[in-house]
Amino acid sequence: MGERSRASFDLTDPLLARAAWSRIAEPGDQVAGALVTHLGAVGSLGWLYEVVDDPRRLALGALEGRDERPAGDRLVRAVERWRGRLPGLDPARELGAFGRIGGRLVVPEDPRWPAALDDLGAEGPLALWVRGRDDLAALSARSLALVGARACTDYGRHVAADLAVGLVDRRFTVVSGGAYGIDAAAHRGALAAAGQTVAFLAGGADRLYPAGNTDLLRAVLEQGSVISEVPPGSVPSRVRFLHRNRLIAAFSGATVVVEAAWRSGALSTATHAAALLRPVGAVPGPVTSMASGGCHRLLRDAKAVCVTDAAEAAELGGRAGTDAAPVGEGRSEPQDGLDEVGRRLWDALPLRAHAPVESVARTAGLGSQETLGGLGHLELVGLAEQSGGRWRRLGG
Repeated sequence: MGERSRASFDLTDPLLARAAWSRIAEPGDQVAGALVTHLGAVGSLGWLYEVVDDPRRLALGALEGRDERPAGDRLVRAVERWRGRLPGLDPARELGAFGRIGGRLVVPEDPRWPAALDDLGAEGPLALWVRGRDDLAALSARSLALVGARACTDYGRHVAADLAVGLVDRRFTVVSGGAYGIDAAAHRGALAAAGQTVAFLAGGADRLYPAGNTDLLRAVLEQGSVISEVPPGSVPSRVRFLHRNRLIAAFSGATVVVEAAWRSGALSTATHAAALLRPVGAVPGPVTSMASGGCHRLLRDAKAVCVTDAAEAAELGGRAGTDAAPVGEGRSEPQDGLDEVGRRLWDALPLRAHAPVESVARTAGLGSQETLGGLGHLELVGLAEQSGGRWRRLGG
């Protein structure tokens, strides 16, 4: 009896097919992504059961009347990977259990699907297991990722929280990975500002990980979403963490690395964002801090722009013009706005003792008449005073 006859669910149900594929294939599986794109979730799943039931179909390279192209070595190896997860596969049961804890499976055919993830192509997620707010399209529409090292400093933690608060004030969704360090600070900042925040997990969304952030992630559920592309019960792994980073980068309008060491995993999120043509920002730190070495590397290699506050972060991920950061202005000086003659006279006037016009003219390198006219203007604007025909500076 073939594998297909042992399927315990409706193979023609698109939602169940998507849920099944999320269990069968690992995150970022390009072969699975291409197959589902080519045949659809239902068609590709049915084809897989047929091939497992009759391996000659794969050897002949026929996609059962739909495509006569040779299967290729990649597809052969992929089927070998996938076949081990078919026995006992029961997406209907998993969806039911996930629904009982308030979860929902969001698929590309759903209007709530974040279209930004489609930029990942064949590496994109086949489905998303979501707890909390499930309108991911709305959450993604105006969003920005704040990422960084788990082993962060107080400086990095403070900056991440401040950026999150400022972004919430500007109606951004704050996106991160739910981990310790910078991720947690970003989520907490957004929650403190009563804003929306999204956490992408590397394991199943039914298991809030890491355990030390359970209370934080429960709070995220109240004001945003906890999302995973792997089904309930899945455990996180290093590879899944790295693949998770591509989702953070693609979902968000821009990515800002707050604090990251030279080899920090957070830099992979920046790399994914840049590959997707998403803006990347980096927060500078002390040049002596190893915790900021990765940020400085991004800036030095011109892979990111410098971000020092929420306004600059919003400019990266917001709308052109509307979210432009204000032009920074230095401390104003009394002589600002003076013409060249005025500035030269301002510099030539003594601060305490009054000086005769001839002395001021000589110091400024101006003629007497030009000096008298200029001093009169300075007096009118309150920058000079005279006493008995002698002058001194005011306001500085």
